[in-house]
Amino acid sequence: MSISDFLSPSDIAAALQDCQAPDSFNHRKFFQLIGMSKKSSSQIKDIFQILDHNQSGFIEEQELTYFLQRFDPGARLLTATEIEKFMAAADHDGDGRVGTEGTSWLTRICSVMPSLPKRKMQSIDGSF
Repeated sequence: MSISDFLSPSDIAAALQDCQAPDSFNHRKFFQLIGMSKKSSSQIKDIFQILDHNQSGFIEEQELTYFLQRFDPGARLLTATEIEKFMAAADHDGDGRVGTEGTSWLTRICSVMPSLPKRKMQSIDGSF
């Protein structure tokens, strides 16, 4: 399974171009540009698994350094400031990782990708 199985190469290229300069990565804008709001809950979980490089079930803080390279191996590394901002939005329990379990997954998706429609949120979490 590859990220390009779920996301358009042109959308990925546009998102990477938008954050090419160090400290220009904005997680909300990046997810918008790659088209995450158009994906089903199943596709979002599959994409998460691809981004979880060590397959631990979580995206740990150290994995975020290489986040952009999961989309294109030639992409730059995220800076410490960008990682800190991303984790502040997605790691609500402060354990240094982002997972996919239960309501915490829904909360992280809402904070990182606020444009997802409510019915898509229902299909991800099932708790609405």
